[in-house]
Amino acid sequence: MISYEPFWKTLKAKGVSTYALREKYNINPNTLTRMKSNKYLSMRTIEDLCKVLDCEIQDIVKYVRK
Repeated sequence: MISYEPFWKTLKAKGVSTYALREKYNINPNTLTRMKSNKYLSMRTIEDLCKVLDCEIQDIVKYVRK
């Protein structure tokens, strides 16, 4: 299972709000909704988030064994 738990921690550590992601960086609100439910995101979207947050992929996503 893919978990976006690291993403929420990274957001907090970087001091970036979900509002800023939507309004300043044009991240689709549906992307954030999907992340809350640990649903699929394209690698392109993950790459965009890494660029915006200036972080590594492991700061966004992790694999969790079921």
